[in-house]
Amino acid sequence: MSKRTVAMNWSPSRRSYLKGTALAGFLGMAGCLTTTDAAEPSTGPAPPTTEPSTATDTASTSTTPMESLETWLADANGYDGTPKRFGAGVQPTITVGEPVGDALAFDPPVIHVRPMTNVRWDWTGHGDEHNVVAVDGTFDSGTPNAQSGTSYHYIFEEPGVYQFISEPDQDAGMKGAVIVEEVPSTGYPAVDDWVARAPNFTGDVVDRTDTDTATVTVGAPDTNNPFVFTPPVLKIASGTTVEWQWAGSGPHTVTFEDHDIGTDGVVSTSGVQFTQTFAESGTYRYRCDPHETLGMRGAIIVE
Repeated sequence: MSKRTVAMNWSPSRRSYLKGTALAGFLGMAGCLTTTDAAEPSTGPAPPTTEPSTATDTASTSTTPMESLETWLADANGYDGTPKRFGAGVQPTITVGEPVGDALAFDPPVIHVRPMTNVRWDWTGHGDEHNVVAVDGTFDSGTPNAQSGTSYHYIFEEPGVYQFISEPDQDAGMKGAVIVEEVPSTGYPAVDDWVARAPNFTGDVVDRTDTDTATVTVGAPDTNNPFVFTPPVLKIASGTTVEWQWAGSGPHTVTFEDHDIGTDGVVSTSGVQFTQTFAESGTYRYRCDPHETLGMRGAIIVE
């Protein structure tokens, strides 16, 4: 597979900045850096440009312990201690130079993704020049620049923890991380395949087999990602009634795969807006039509 790379200026100070990372461990440019004409000229040197590339480069595994990651992120601008989660097949976007109080940040600064996720960074044009550089040297967007419309992407193939910085702004707290983990297993392959896209899926199955009624929250008011069903996987006994309760986070549907049940169109009103009694055992998969591309999926296991 051919690759298109952007020329980088590896000065002695830059090598020192990366704390002696061996060139043998450096995988080179692992994405593509593209720029478009900004409304106003950049305040620094002209940014590097290249034609869009379809190359799909991949990252190597970082072995940074999670404990040291939290310590390292203690002064990361905009980080509230909770990574933003993305399901499989979703392409996250991180803005570069997002104003946070009197500082600038990556937004979101920390994300949790699945292997083979294509992460994209988009420059806002705020502040001075920025770039995106992995601390362990696995990816690098090239020369810092301040031009709005610049973008960089990188595909993370292997599980691991990947810390990154903006070189000109590291001491000012402009840093972040990508946490890559495999899709967990519930023991139900059809369920795992379906809810792998759900950002709040952690492999847990919430067991409500001892109740006559169970509740699923639709559009849970989670500040990191409101487009979820909570819990994403629910186990019940046959004859149990499930209520879907809208949290008021926007228009949603409950639409089942392979079964002719669900809401009659999009619903935006808070409260219980759909109920279903499950008489037969089996696996029932469902989605929100307007937000399925964001991973808004759920499953009911009836035993």
